[in-house]
Amino acid sequence: MKNITIISIPVTDQTRAKEFYMQLGFQLLIEATFSGGSNWVQLGLPGAETTITLTTWFDSMPAGSIRGLVVSTDDIEGEIKMLNEKGIEVGEIDQTPWGRFAAVKDPDGNTISLHQE
Repeated sequence: MKNITIISIPVTDQTRAKEFYMQLGFQLLIEATFSGGSNWVQLGLPGAETTITLTTWFDSMPAGSIRGLVVSTDDIEGEIKMLNEKGIEVGEIDQTPWGRFAAVKDPDGNTISLHQE
């Protein structure tokens, strides 16, 4: 094995979720229809190897069930300020021995943690 390539994020509305993740700073990499009329929406952060796909087809992954998706930042306060200016609510910064974290929830309740070492 080499690396994690794609993480599936279960959502109810791919268009709404895509807009939200693009506001967070993700870029649209692929959007295409595939078997059965499902839509593949894949996004990634600039320069990152790991990407996300917004899924609606996994019965065992209900929308809003993702926790522990951690996104690194060099300036957590700056990220929070930028997101707040875009109308995105960010939780309080939590100081831990392994870094500082702040939670962001997407429209379905999936939680993304901003992390600064």
